[in-house]
Amino acid sequence: MPIAKVREAAGIPGTSVRTAFLCRDKPAMKEVLREGGVPCAQSTAASSAAEVHAFAERVGFPLIVKPRDGAGASGATRVDSAADIDAALGSFGGARSIAVEEFIEGHEGFYDTLAIRGAVGHDFISHYYPNVLEAMRTRWISPQFIATNRIDSAPAYEDLRRLGAKVIEILGIETSATHMEWFFGPKGLKFSEIGCRPPGVRAWDLYNVGNDMDLYREWAMAICAGRTSQSASRRLAAGIIALRPDRDGHIAGYEGLEAMGNAFGSNLIDVHLPPIGTPTQPVAAGYMANAWIRMKHENYDELRRVLDVVGQTVKVHAR
Repeated sequence: MPIAKVREAAGIPGTSVRTAFLCRDKPAMKEVLREGGVPCAQSTAASSAAEVHAFAERVGFPLIVKPRDGAGASGATRVDSAADIDAALGSFGGARSIAVEEFIEGHEGFYDTLAIRGAVGHDFISHYYPNVLEAMRTRWISPQFIATNRIDSAPAYEDLRRLGAKVIEILGIETSATHMEWFFGPKGLKFSEIGCRPPGVRAWDLYNVGNDMDLYREWAMAICAGRTSQSASRRLAAGIIALRPDRDGHIAGYEGLEAMGNAFGSNLIDVHLPPIGTPTQPVAAGYMANAWIRMKHENYDELRRVLDVVGQTVKVHAR
């Protein structure tokens, strides 16, 4: 926000104060988008436990509570009862403003763009397996996300692309990278949140591999020349699988690497295996906190199968 205010006061092109505020304040963001016709979960901002309980009485459980300025799943907690609310709020330190929203069932993914003068110049769609909240709370899961190469060929993605373009328009995003989270389930397609930034977990690296392009150069082209210079090939699906240590401590060894390499060596993009003795990182630290493997394939479904097999084969031991 301070940078946006200085930029706006000095007449420097870039993200406006309004856009920066809305991309940071999740309840305000969703209020503006709902008014614009974007389907979102019911949500509110709360500054006291009483306000959170009142929202729960009106909307029902389950709910998601998180710090109001939290990004992605950072600090997000599912609550299923009044007692859960009190426990969650206690973990936030008491005085912080809280974002509260209806829990939306369904598959979760993200829609990333490079917007240029308010229009989508490049876009990419990825899928989480499983959803982030579950992945960041459960040690035995080897979570993954996969960037699809079917974005131009599968008609079902058109609704998501239209939704993303509408969000960019309503929030006044001009020339910027964006990262939008979405859900699809019994209540249809629902917007979750958007950041005026590239995605984390080096997702752009996957997009580059899958599309035979340099998205970092494209970002520079967007800022400096106001245009793109490459086209996404959509040749490959590309994904990452996180490999969690079986306990907290220090890395003691790996199992299944040779079998994985023999079976899927041609699909490897790169591998990160912390050396023996490296302190482990907690499950909630994210997809790249410990060991991980990134892979590619011409067929999205086959890549998903391969990553599942890798998750079942490669084990990280700690002591």
